[in-house]
Amino acid sequence: MALEYLSQEQIDKVCLVSAHRTLLITHICATVLDRSFTTTVIPNFLNQEETDVLLNRSKQLLDEFDIESHPRTKFTTGDDNHVGDDYFLSSGDKIRFFLEEDAVDPDGKLNRPKQKAVNKIGHGLNIHPLPALHELDPHFRKATLSNDRLKSLVRDLKFHRDPVALQSMVITKQQQIGGEVPEHNDSTFLYTNPPTALGFWIALERCTATNGALSFLPGSHRTSSITKRFVRLPSGGTGFEDLPVSESPNTTKGEYILETCNPGDLVLIHGSVLHKSERNTSPNTRFAYTFHMIDSPPYAEYDTKNWLQPTTEMPFSRILPPGEINTKVVSAN
Repeated sequence: MALEYLSQEQIDKVCLVSAHRTLLITHICATVLDRSFTTTVIPNFLNQEETDVLLNRSKQLLDEFDIESHPRTKFTTGDDNHVGDDYFLSSGDKIRFFLEEDAVDPDGKLNRPKQKAVNKIGHGLNIHPLPALHELDPHFRKATLSNDRLKSLVRDLKFHRDPVALQSMVITKQQQIGGEVPEHNDSTFLYTNPPTALGFWIALERCTATNGALSFLPGSHRTSSITKRFVRLPSGGTGFEDLPVSESPNTTKGEYILETCNPGDLVLIHGSVLHKSERNTSPNTRFAYTFHMIDSPPYAEYDTKNWLQPTTEMPFSRILPPGEINTKVVSAN
């Protein structure tokens, strides 16, 4: 079957091990088995006009954000203090604003303009509305669910049989205070059985070594097991629950690789790859639009303990047209 969007060279950078549903994303090297693995960057996935539309819409949302009615929910990422209030837990089908820790003083007052205080906007920017529901944001929906290039990429990759999109957000990475995001993998937060999470991260501004570009640990998806998942706690809030691991995970060694990129570039992130970003110490913001895909039943089971849960009124949004399923998943065999 002819490829629709990706080049054969890009396809050759992707290898699937079907037994573990492991996506191996790599730079070009000599052989499949001996490569050092990192991530795939697809340049100019969105053109300049499309990128500007999302960037300008993000800034408009910040301008329109009502800080007076906001509960001052900050986006925190530590194991012991990860964000988990109701404002966060009920955000999957809404557009909500999460503040930088350093933008709020002990009395709950902002120490800078609201536009420069928000860590991210999420988590339902891309939602495809049912007939009885309003459209949350047509600009992000168009870039995600109505994007023919994205559908073609999904068909070319064949990583999912029937993918759905979830957890869409704009990460602003504010100048000077844009918080560090520690080492993590995405399957911890969007756990499925078997693991199927795949991140789509689109730069809306230039991403550099000083404003918090992403870094990845090559090979970590093969040597670092998923040992915990981020869940809703029965007592309320969120926390991490340990997962049974059949064997002791190997300690991944090596140096992180920085992936600088330009506006419109798409970074594909396998759910098991360890990645992080440093604090933004520059005078420039680092806006990015990101969402995830997982496989839907019966091909994968989305855990009911996950922090983000679909609702009857607003289920996760299918990527492919009704009735279309990827009939073959690429394997290394």
